[in-house]
Amino acid sequence: MARPTGNVRLKAARVAAGFNSQQDLADALSDHAKRMGIRGLSIGARQVRRWESDNPPWPQPDCQRVLVQLLGQSLEALGFTSPWGTDGLRSDPGQRRSVPAVASLGLPGVPGRRTAVSHPAIVGADFHAVTKSHRRLYWSVAPAGLLPAVEAHATLGCALLREAAEPTRSVIATALAETYLLAGRIEFFDLREPGLAHETFLLALQAAGEADAPLLGSAVIAHMAFIPGWVGDRDAARERMTAARTYARRTQASAEFLAWLDAVEAECETRCGDTRTALNLIGHAENVLQDGNGHPSPEWMDWFSPARLAAFKGNTQLLAGHLPQARTTLLEALQAMMPGEEKQRTVVYGDLAAVEAASGHPEEACSYAGQALDQLALTWYATGMDRVREVRRALTPHQHERCVRDLDDRLYDWSTTVSVLSR
Repeated sequence: MARPTGNVRLKAARVAAGFNSQQDLADALSDHAKRMGIRGLSIGARQVRRWESDNPPWPQPDCQRVLVQLLGQSLEALGFTSPWGTDGLRSDPGQRRSVPAVASLGLPGVPGRRTAVSHPAIVGADFHAVTKSHRRLYWSVAPAGLLPAVEAHATLGCALLREAAEPTRSVIATALAETYLLAGRIEFFDLREPGLAHETFLLALQAAGEADAPLLGSAVIAHMAFIPGWVGDRDAARERMTAARTYARRTQASAEFLAWLDAVEAECETRCGDTRTALNLIGHAENVLQDGNGHPSPEWMDWFSPARLAAFKGNTQLLAGHLPQARTTLLEALQAMMPGEEKQRTVVYGDLAAVEAASGHPEEACSYAGQALDQLALTWYATGMDRVREVRRALTPHQHERCVRDLDDRLYDWSTTVSVLSR
């Protein structure tokens, strides 16, 4: 008889609680989180599958609380092992460890200062080198394949951080914050897991606090603004953008970074239905970039450029109904994009397709949607696929035309269908 594999403790607890499938448990956890007052936490079957694997990842803080309360057992009893050892997180997630640099946040996960050991300086440099490599790999490697490596790197960073002395400690903490930021970006933009991304961004913010890196903290909080912004929660998005701008004022932020903050807020305002405010913010960002301020951008800020600002603008113009202007702006953005910006290119193709669909040009819309699918076949990006699917819905009045049927054949081929449904 074959021995059971995976996290048998969690599987047993799930079945004992009456949840026959991983999806059943995921749905129950998401519903229970709402009843506990935890906003924005959405747990999918994919996450439960990872928890029931042979090497289950340590759950994020809010997930811990919901798991323990719903199933009535400690995390250890559910088969989880803290990556930071027995003196890390307690089995009761309600009792959170504080970290000196960000004690007011009460965040667990990133270890505070302990008795330091004599790590040579090269340890910090080597850890940062891997972080930098992951940052570059993000633009070309499948996100589902990269994320486990990034998470494992973060676990190593936490172990090193717990023991390192200055100045190596600050180097590790900075790289750890970047690592968690990258993981959160993958979870949010690529895998569409906003609940997981929220908790990962919190760990990134905590690590940035350990490094006393306000600009990195600003970047993390601005990314967190996307989460409520994309679901229309304007107040929460604005509050986070206020915090992000406050952190940016504590250091010498580059014009590019300040323009990016405008662009983030503009996208949140667009998603919340206020395109006028969004276009004003984008206009301010354009002026900031044009004027400059002489401060260099950090090397980790590889997700923004004037071309991407134009892409933000084109999307806002599209949603505002300014179709001719959106078409011009998006075409200019497409021409200005450099190699390595393929993920953003899929989004621009999708927005151009949406412009043509709204203009009553189904053939042109299908052509741009096809170009987006060409790129998605090489570099998967959930945000880009979302744009294509929105275009297909807009083409419903033309669904019997040959070009739309051809698009359906591509949109629902074997590989694309599996990629979409698996996410």
